Amino acid sequence: MSREGSLTLERGLALLQAVADAGGEAATISELAVAIGASRPAVYRLLVPMMERGLVWRDGNKVRLGVGLLRLSGQVLPQLRQAAHPVLRDLAESVGATAHLSVAEGDQVQAVAVVEPSWTNFHVAYRVGSRHPITAGAAGKAMMLRHGGPSWVSTTGELQAGASGVAAPVRGLPGLRASVGVVSLEPLDADTVGPRVVGAATTLAAVLS
Repeated sequence: MSREGSLTLERGLALLQAVADAGGEAATISELAVAIGASRPAVYRLLVPMMERGLVWRDGNKVRLGVGLLRLSGQVLPQLRQAAHPVLRDLAESVGATAHLSVAEGDQVQAVAVVEPSWTNFHVAYRVGSRHPITAGAAGKAMMLRHGGPSWVSTTGELQAGASGVAAPVRGLPGLRASVGVVSLEPLDADTVGPRVVGAATTLAAVLS
């Protein structure tokens, strides 16, 4: 790709991000021009291929995200689930607990991939698609950990009576707030399980990066 083509792609991505950052309020052409440091005519030119693909739509002078993004986003979770499965399988088998990958959606946490251990007599059945507040449970609390602080979170009985969880954030992936964790009906030794969960989260981040 030529330098000019690379700059056009970068500016187009910045424009799409600026439209998204406007949130519920549609951004005007002038606001988008200021946001990406381009002229109004340049913004109009960049919008044309995006509108053709349904990524954005114009309502007069205002620009909103388009439904074409829904088609793209619909492919994210299946691919994410496929990439995470081997990592979660290794974690579940090594710990003997149900392993999961969870992502943040606003103030909620959704389980997007779950792997149960094959050799235990009893384990937690954690359903893909289940949701809970980000402030409850190890999966959500792990996503709120700051760099330089604790590497993992352990909780007991917050989402299910008697269940213990340990989770670590998946770091280094812009735009994705996620965690890898395990949940068990038996007490978990956080000092032993924590580093394994951190290792799984690091491995997954490497796979996805």
